Amino acid sequence: MGAVLMWSLALGTLRRRGSAFVATFVALLVGTAIVAACGGLMETGITLAVTPHRLAAAPVVVTGDQTYDLPKADPADEEEDVESAVLPERVRLDGDALARVSRVPGVLRAEADRESGAVAVWTTPDSGEAVADRIERAVPGTVALTGDERGLAEHPEALLSRENLVVLAAVFGAMAVMVALFVVSTTLALAVRQRRREMALLRAVGATPSQVRRMVLLEALAVAAPATALGCLAAPFLGRWLLARLAGAGVVPPVVEFRQGLIPPLVAAGVAVLTAVVAVLAGVRGTVLARPTEALAETALPAGRVGPLRRALAAFCFAGGVALALVSVLFMPVSLVSSTAGPAVLLWAVGLALLGPALVRWITNALPWPFRGPAGHLAILNCRARAVTLAAVITPITLASGMATANLYMQTTQAGAASAAYARTLRADAALSPVSPGLLDRVRAVPGVEGASEYVTSTGFVERPHDNWQREDGWPLWGVTAEGVARTMAFDVAAGSLADLRGNTVALTTEHARNIGRGVGLGDTITLRLGDRTAVGLRVVALLRVETGAELFVLPAALLAPHTTAGVPESVLVSTAPGTDLAGLGVDVRDRGALTAAHDAGQSTQAWVNYLLIAMILAYTAISLVNTQVMATAQRRREFALQRLTGATRAQVMRMTGLESLLVAGVGVLLGTVAAVVSLVPFAVAVAGTPFPSGPVAIYLVIVAAAAALVLTATWAPAWATTRGRPADAVAEV
Repeated sequence: MGAVLMWSLALGTLRRRGSAFVATFVALLVGTAIVAACGGLMETGITLAVTPHRLAAAPVVVTGDQTYDLPKADPADEEEDVESAVLPERVRLDGDALARVSRVPGVLRAEADRESGAVAVWTTPDSGEAVADRIERAVPGTVALTGDERGLAEHPEALLSRENLVVLAAVFGAMAVMVALFVVSTTLALAVRQRRREMALLRAVGATPSQVRRMVLLEALAVAAPATALGCLAAPFLGRWLLARLAGAGVVPPVVEFRQGLIPPLVAAGVAVLTAVVAVLAGVRGTVLARPTEALAETALPAGRVGPLRRALAAFCFAGGVALALVSVLFMPVSLVSSTAGPAVLLWAVGLALLGPALVRWITNALPWPFRGPAGHLAILNCRARAVTLAAVITPITLASGMATANLYMQTTQAGAASAAYARTLRADAALSPVSPGLLDRVRAVPGVEGASEYVTSTGFVERPHDNWQREDGWPLWGVTAEGVARTMAFDVAAGSLADLRGNTVALTTEHARNIGRGVGLGDTITLRLGDRTAVGLRVVALLRVETGAELFVLPAALLAPHTTAGVPESVLVSTAPGTDLAGLGVDVRDRGALTAAHDAGQSTQAWVNYLLIAMILAYTAISLVNTQVMATAQRRREFALQRLTGATRAQVMRMTGLESLLVAGVGVLLGTVAAVVSLVPFAVAVAGTPFPSGPVAIYLVIVAAAAALVLTATWAPAWATTRGRPADAVAEV
């Protein structure tokens, strides 16, 4: 009977508190959908389903193995973990692969596909998996694909996107989980705090602490169950939309199909429900444990104390943020510094949000001077008295403004540094493509051409001696022509000469050379595994000075180009005298400005992906901000009515709430800016060598304006609706 009564009370409370219900429902729904969608993207990357087209009729498709096991420091050490990498170029089958596959038992027919270089295999019914295993054992260096994996033979580039997609989904999924945890817990804590008087009255009339706790818990579950269910239903649609955006940006090939099983939505729903339960139990704890009279006194003016647990968690977040900032400056290479600088922002934002009530009181006590007149004075007094409630509203502003400021300026700083480095490296005035045999000689014969070099890029791995720096990403390989590289590219040569890049030779950076084996120098030989699995021995003919994190290998283009998927150089770089005419060569000519613009566009494409995912999380925090502020403002119906009964006009009430909104937005943006600066300064030092991030000031001004506009709208709309009726009626209703 007691359970039925508590359930009836819970449902009745939800019907009477529509704003709290909607705010909690939306926070849980959107949070579940985002987390589950990120989980679906991760599952998509792990399974990597690519439907075959040309080879769809064959149950088994045999192709070259695109994976490569990195060499171990000690080949005899069986306990050392082996890291695997994905080769960037198409690995072709050997010339006798078709014949060897045809002789495998169970193979009825085998045909070569010239376009993909794969072998289509027909087998007896229901024997595809078994025959595939036999083929891989009989023909080393091949993989036999079945099912949806057969499409990888036609689109091997999809393998390269697997790690990018998994890492991207993991990073933003973890960020989404943290934001969702904080947003949901803050929203529910505010909803519970608004009901302290009601719960204190229940205690006063005889309800036990366990009954009150059970009632609030049932309310949370009544909201969480349908919200998380709808979030799980929406997740596949959001996941497919995100995958399509990533495919449009070139992060994954369009042929990769979205896959989401039961695990991502179940995990997302479990996290959301568990967060809701913990938040309401923590929020109601003080009220149910206190004496009814003490609880009633507390509801009149909630204490703004920050407990020891919140202080300890805040200290942990600050320490973690500082540690990540130091790692960004001291240890991380430029290409990976954002992976530590990004989480530092979130840690600092969460730490500041945990100290929210104390910070609100301190700031409002320290900065009352901008608020003049009766409305401003009331706004300051209200903010001081409602520090706990306002801290819940300020939290999403801190998260949103901090993440937006940090991530946007990280992108502009990184793009600016990359653009400057590219401009310093490039001496060529134009690039010609497509490259055909003899184009380089025809370019050199054009009057006014001062230098010309073929240019091609790939990725490779050091086979011998052991490379202590090597990771599964491999090393950038640049192919150039010895006769023209000095006039088309600006390398800082520390020893040797790039003019000796002929045959099986290589130039590498000085610092990297010291970390290969016991150190290599001019005249030494290293074995490099190229992108198509070919191993070549290369003699070191030059050492280059570059910044740490910008290591690369420079090879002759004639050596590197045949081992790429295209098989030819990407372009011919040309330095010319003023007035030189290259139009007669019959190829596409891009000038220096076009080359720089193309490079910057590539950087912008990569940045756009981060913008998209960050925008999704920011939209979530913005929705939470609006819901929380609407809920907090709607609760003040009695307060506004009493102010009007004592002589305040409706316009004065609106002016007061507007000033409160500006103060709330200002405090939230200030705290978010602190969190962003703590991360941006080490990031800028690591990437650009300066503590000042680059980017237009307009970005920050837009963030500030957006925060102010959101808070004002979310405050004035419910305040206007709340003050529409007669004040006496409002007081009587409450």
